[in-house]
Amino acid sequence: MKFDTILAIGIGGFIGAILRAYTAGVVNNAVKHSIPFGTLSVNLIGSLLLGIFIGAIQYGAIQNPYLKSLLTTGMMGAFTTFSTFAVESFFLFKNTLYFEAFSYILLNVIGSILLAAAGFKGIEAILK
Repeated sequence: MKFDTILAIGIGGFIGAILRAYTAGVVNNAVKHSIPFGTLSVNLIGSLLLGIFIGAIQYGAIQNPYLKSLLTTGMMGAFTTFSTFAVESFFLFKNTLYFEAFSYILLNVIGSILLAAAGFKGIEAILK
């Protein structure tokens, strides 16, 4: 992998990590609940954005290879939080919050898939 690509991924990761912390913090402060809605919101927003970026790449709106790496592997890789999601799900189960755990898992997985598709279809409609 070329140094320029690694640098683009690193810059995107820096941006994504900051956006993740900010977004999750804002949502968690606004919504007090045993379900971690900050992580859920980041996963859903990230899935939508990644769908948009992948669609834009596929339809030629984003062609620069460094921008592709910055936005997808870097920014969205750092912004989405499925490793955090896994640990938070585990702790919901560990704390016997079974309804919350299953709700959280379903909302993350199904919501993320639907929003990734929506992002892709939305950008596809614009660029096609």
